[in-house]
Amino acid sequence: MKVKTPLAVMFSFFVLTYGLKAQETVKARLGHLNLESGLAIKGYDPVAYFTDHKAIKGKSDFRSTYKGITYQFNSRRHRELFDANPVKYEPEYGGWCAYAMGDSGEKVSIDPETFEVRNGKLYLFYNRFFINTYKSWKKDREALKLKADKNWREIVK
Repeated sequence: MKVKTPLAVMFSFFVLTYGLKAQETVKARLGHLNLESGLAIKGYDPVAYFTDHKAIKGKSDFRSTYKGITYQFNSRRHRELFDANPVKYEPEYGGWCAYAMGDSGEKVSIDPETFEVRNGKLYLFYNRFFINTYKSWKKDREALKLKADKNWREIVK
């Protein structure tokens, strides 16, 4: 029977501790994201916003997971584009309403069909009950974006 050396015990402890911390980090990050039934963007195809310039519902046949987040796509090609560069297609502010993030720093649900792609980034907005936050966003876009960036950094730190 082999007896573990103190170095082997310390290494095992380090690996276990690091693994648990990594799991905690993923769980904490996922807790900040707007996921519905485990899906980002309510199952809409993130690539379609950039390539088709419209919101298209993804299909469960075409899924990909990035950093623990599941995305759905309308086609195999869109999934391949996403897998080649997922950071390019991720929505800003964890998929929460960009206007609310800038206005008050709150995580507010979105309507996936109310969006803006600007400077290579996807912004999503709340649009229900006669309230369309995209209209308010457009009135002061630059100032709201700066505030939203700051508020989001505070949330995820």
